[in-house]
Amino acid sequence: MTDLPTFTPASVAVTFVGAGPGAAAHLTLGAFRALQEADVVIHDRLVGEEVLALIPPHVRRIDVGKEGFGPSTTQGTINATLVAQAMTGARVVRLKGGDCGIFGRLDEEMDALEAAGLSFGILPGLTSAAVAAASIGQSLTKRGRNGALRIVTGHDMEGFAEQDWRGMARAGEVAAIYMGKKSSRFIQGRLMMHGADPATPVAIVENVSRPEQRIIAATLAALPEAVAQVDGPAVLLYGLEPRRARAALTELKEATA
Repeated sequence: MTDLPTFTPASVAVTFVGAGPGAAAHLTLGAFRALQEADVVIHDRLVGEEVLALIPPHVRRIDVGKEGFGPSTTQGTINATLVAQAMTGARVVRLKGGDCGIFGRLDEEMDALEAAGLSFGILPGLTSAAVAAASIGQSLTKRGRNGALRIVTGHDMEGFAEQDWRGMARAGEVAAIYMGKKSSRFIQGRLMMHGADPATPVAIVENVSRPEQRIIAATLAALPEAVAQVDGPAVLLYGLEPRRARAALTELKEATA
């Protein structure tokens, strides 16, 4: 098995690289170096154009994009492509949006490489939740508010994903919800059924870190209607509101006091 703490891209058959949510500014130095040294880059649909532009022209690119509820390259095809390219002796980078290990199907691909006797290493990336929270001027944890953070998915292989709704519904809880657009009404219903305050803020960050990024301040009560405005990939930050929205609310309260 690969010695993950000490690997270098040159010492393994495949390097898994987290590309961050989109902007090149969020790519790590290690990830940049891996792209420069690669012979083949196998990348996801959500990898940002700024990051793809950093791949040298001579490097072969293979797009294996997946889209929830839409056209996708099957996971089996991705696994087979990864193994086939690595078996040629080429230096392969598997480039994934965000962080490889957060809803990135990393385990299936590592298992496929191990089954083929191929080595690998992992260069983590910034996950969308961290960058989205920074973009709204908030922290994901805060003393006196939440001592834990949930990172959950809106749907899984079985459909809409069940969570610890009772725990999430408690006051002060914060959760980053990935792939939550299609399941927003389901999420709203489950949380309110377990006692969540309808006025709980939810910040929706669409196209995190990209030029077309958009931030929508909503509440749990209005979540499905707010999400209906969103076309691109988005992270739902349950329990957080954009700092500017909080400031505006404070000013309004002071003006009407």
